[in-house]
Amino acid sequence: MTSWQIVRVVAGIFILVSLALGVPGSPMFVSQWWLAFTAFVGANLLQSGVTRWCVMESVLRRLGVHKGD
Repeated sequence: MTSWQIVRVVAGIFILVSLALGVPGSPMFVSQWWLAFTAFVGANLLQSGVTRWCVMESVLRRLGVHKGD
């Protein structure tokens, strides 16, 4: 997988897990504060879309993951 694919997969997993932990109707509910993590991930996706720079992608590139097309 390329770095941009990994970023999107991880972001999707983070969003789904934090929603499962933060929505009161969920069987996995822990606290509504998990929704703040969902907002954080969304804000980072928005920022990386506007600035074309993503911290996680930079870290993955330093670890040797290829950028891709």
